[in-house]
Amino acid sequence: MSLLVVGLSHRSAPVSVLERASLTADAQVKLVQDTVAAEPAAEAALLATCNRIELYADVDKFHAGVAELSTLLAQHSGVGLEELTPYLYVHYEDRAVHHLFSVACGLDSMVVGEGQILGQIKDSLARAQDLHTAGRLLNDLFQQALRVGKRAHSETGIDRAGQSLVTFGLEQLAAGGDVQRWAGGKKALVIGAGSMSSLAAATLARAGVAEIVVANRTFERAERLAQILTGGDDTDVVARAVPMDAVPAELTRADVAVSCTGATGLVLTADAVVAAVRGRTGRPVEIAAAADVRAAESAPAGAGADDGCPLDLSAAQSGFSVLGEAAVAGMDAATLEQHGAWAAGGTAVDRPREGGADAELISALAATAASAGRVPEMRRPEPVAEAPRPEPVLFLLDLAMPRDIDAAAHRLAGVRLVDIESLADASADAPMAADVDQVRRIVADEVAAFGAAQRAATITPTVVALRAMAAGVVASEIARLEGRLPGLDDKHRAEITQTVKRVVDKLLHAPTVRVKQLAAEPGGAGYADALRTLFDLEPETVASVSRAANSTEKNRGPA
Repeated sequence: MSLLVVGLSHRSAPVSVLERASLTADAQVKLVQDTVAAEPAAEAALLATCNRIELYADVDKFHAGVAELSTLLAQHSGVGLEELTPYLYVHYEDRAVHHLFSVACGLDSMVVGEGQILGQIKDSLARAQDLHTAGRLLNDLFQQALRVGKRAHSETGIDRAGQSLVTFGLEQLAAGGDVQRWAGGKKALVIGAGSMSSLAAATLARAGVAEIVVANRTFERAERLAQILTGGDDTDVVARAVPMDAVPAELTRADVAVSCTGATGLVLTADAVVAAVRGRTGRPVEIAAAADVRAAESAPAGAGADDGCPLDLSAAQSGFSVLGEAAVAGMDAATLEQHGAWAAGGTAVDRPREGGADAELISALAATAASAGRVPEMRRPEPVAEAPRPEPVLFLLDLAMPRDIDAAAHRLAGVRLVDIESLADASADAPMAADVDQVRRIVADEVAAFGAAQRAATITPTVVALRAMAAGVVASEIARLEGRLPGLDDKHRAEITQTVKRVVDKLLHAPTVRVKQLAAEPGGAGYADALRTLFDLEPETVASVSRAANSTEKNRGPA
């Protein structure tokens, strides 16, 4: 059997694909169960976070395993296999181990070095154990990954390179400024009461917000989180819980809102955000995307709404509107008159255009050209001064996948929204600490050690079966001795038995120790076969030892 991982993450797929492929809690359970029910897989575990979905399995066939795991991911995510496949990555055996250890150390995180992934790996293992889908391999793998991650954080300065996704998000909200100065005295709304929302609430409390309101579908969980925040010794924050239907009203009062729920639809629509900002300011909320509209209108001549335009568009300067002054400069009077009629929605076209001002300008230019011959000057229009975007009055942090907050909120004046997509863009330029190289060396060493331990473990059932066979031989010979010497007293019988056992143990000690050492080396798997052949061990006896050990591992708790 061999370790296989098939998945996608922020490194392989755009956020839009990750968002569509995200799985509900029930879908995650069903995916793991269906994986072990499939023919190639004997064990399975799923690591699903806001920026990765990875399916781990112990498989007996590589190609069949890749095909089956890919198909299952597509089926349960609802994204078609053909669409999903280009974004999937596959790691096998040592590369799969290396990948998970790197993930555990925070090397593969959106924010390099963040430690929250350790809790997510622990949760993933616990779920697989509860479902009885984690056997010896995945138990060993995930527990060792947790130890490697803890070692990386304790022995290096990787923490200086990274931070939690929450902290990174708050830094983006603060526009690179000091988070505590930005957060001081603000009122915060936290939507959701899971691990990420709890971390966000605690981080906001330590940053100095004055009040935190927690909203959750299960009110008791929101209330419990609020009590924990209020009872904290290191903050003076005031916290209270509200039901989800109170979110619109609370959003009007909040300066910053963080949302991370398991909802499959939007928790905050653009209309809800508009209403909240209007409630705070008493003014209408503008769409801060007028520049995009102007850019569309200033597309190169020949693009967009230029059907039937009488100008020689190939000669017009790029970047100028076919309706504006710069596009017609240099044209003769007759062409200008035709162009003016076209711009005004006259006989040249069948549909009216919103070009009245341009049409008047063109008619005036035509009159000038009639006396001067043609408009003499080719000049680029002065750039339109952009109205400065108003300072945000509402800060939104969306850490959910799929997203909780409508992405249209990015365009609303007075709103600053940071979501997983914008965090991914920002983290691409984040510097990596020098300690990252040290963590990579730790990962490489731990991968080698894990591989050696796994190879050595493969021969253990054979060694156990060999010793069991030897014990059977000893018991059989002692029984025969008792038949030949019926008058043997208990003292001498025990001494003889012990002597024979010592002889057998000494004869087996050196070969079994040495074969374990050899099996731990690369290519050492053949020693188990050799041992079974030399001692004529029954394959079923060895397999039964493996099944017993694997059954025990499936019930082992996380580290």
